[in-house]
Amino acid sequence: MTRPEVPDRLDPGLDPEDWEDLRRLGHRIIDDMVDGLSTLREQPVWQPIPDTVRAALRSDLPMEPAGLAAAYEEFRRDVQPYPRGNNHPRFWGWVNGSGLPAGILADLLAAAMNSSVGTYECASTLVEEQVLEWLKQMLGFPPRASAVLTSGCSMSNIIGLAVARHAKAPFDVRRLGVGGAPRPMVLYASTELHSSVQKAAELLGLGSDALRLVPVGADFRIRLEDLERAIQDDRSRGLSPFCVVGNAGTVNTGAIDDLERLADLCEQEGLWLHVDGAFGAMAWLCPERWPSLAGLQRADSLAFDLHKWMYLPYDVGCVIVRDAEMHRRAFALTPAYLSAMPGGPSHPDSFADRGIELTRRFRALKVWLSLKEHGVTRFAQQIRRNIDQAHYLAASLQAHPDTELVVPVSLNVVCFRYVAGGLHPEALDELNRELLVRLQTSGVALPSHTVLDGRFTIRAAITNHRSRYEDLDLLLAEVVRLGGELIAEKLGSSVSILVP
Repeated sequence: MTRPEVPDRLDPGLDPEDWEDLRRLGHRIIDDMVDGLSTLREQPVWQPIPDTVRAALRSDLPMEPAGLAAAYEEFRRDVQPYPRGNNHPRFWGWVNGSGLPAGILADLLAAAMNSSVGTYECASTLVEEQVLEWLKQMLGFPPRASAVLTSGCSMSNIIGLAVARHAKAPFDVRRLGVGGAPRPMVLYASTELHSSVQKAAELLGLGSDALRLVPVGADFRIRLEDLERAIQDDRSRGLSPFCVVGNAGTVNTGAIDDLERLADLCEQEGLWLHVDGAFGAMAWLCPERWPSLAGLQRADSLAFDLHKWMYLPYDVGCVIVRDAEMHRRAFALTPAYLSAMPGGPSHPDSFADRGIELTRRFRALKVWLSLKEHGVTRFAQQIRRNIDQAHYLAASLQAHPDTELVVPVSLNVVCFRYVAGGLHPEALDELNRELLVRLQTSGVALPSHTVLDGRFTIRAAITNHRSRYEDLDLLLAEVVRLGGELIAEKLGSSVSILVP
């Protein structure tokens, strides 16, 4: 056989021609990153993106090389100045983490290792196993439980509910699908559920009609008597209840369902208890919070995020399943090319058998490195501080005549309104909408909003390790100032905003 000719001039490939150039640029990038993080307090929380930047970020497909240094300059000009803002000390919108520096460096190291942590025997796999053991211990689950890291609580909810469906289906749901059910399967959650639970029900083939939304009380916790009645009604109609979703920190108000009573009910009725603890589960690190979270450790599956109240960079979530064998049965599928070979690099207990993803990046390193740096005690102290800050803000709002606290603070979410006297309800809603937008676009602070009992409500969720009490004082001062400006503008217009 004639060997093919090798060209005299080999293709240089995609690695740098000069590694020292990469080293110098890398050092500069790290320096710029540290400068940016250390001066966050002097920067705006958020700012609108100019049309020129939008145009630049819609440029044509690059066909010829510009070089990494030139691309980085474009990043500094067009991307870096316009973040979501959640790293900032005065970002309290939705429920967003604030990004630990150790996690940033860990993601750099993980990207350099470029591990696909799915089925292979490597140190990255062992790190994830160790992290999962730590998380089970942190949240009161036994070592025999199973767990896997995910992209976030949306995926964790899908996995937990998929295992619940598999465990409680009286037929082979993996082979037949839900169309093979002798009776339609139904599940239950409160009206305060996160939207990802409905998406999970739809993706799992159950359909949104199978999701029973149970009313909540004045405390925004699920009404147990209504839940029990719904279960019995469905059984009497020939349906098959299989799961209850409890909340450990609702997204709207931070309310925590009575998880102990939910666990008792599920045990009595033979149902799976899945707990959505996206951020609230991490309050378990504070022993004084155990009474309000009692029952969490009894969940059949628990979903939570580490990029929220563990302050890690996006993305990293987790799901714990008490029954490890049932977890595996719901997902295990090993084709010949992925089967383990003794002595080779295949991992005998594949993470791919615990969820949907075969390709999985090395998320565990930022958890591992951050826990090594700070220890659980310091994380607990910071979570406790955020809870105290929420109560401080609530007390400040109650003490001011122009603001009201809409619901009592149960964890770390503060819902409030500007309520200068004399406004009719529709005008008050519109005023608070305008006030919030002005506050957000000012760059001073960024809370978000929700609607509670039909009222537009400003909402601050404090999962930020950089926030200080003085930041909360500034928030209240700006709300009062902007509210006063808007009242003056509206009173000067021809539109009546006063109660007749």
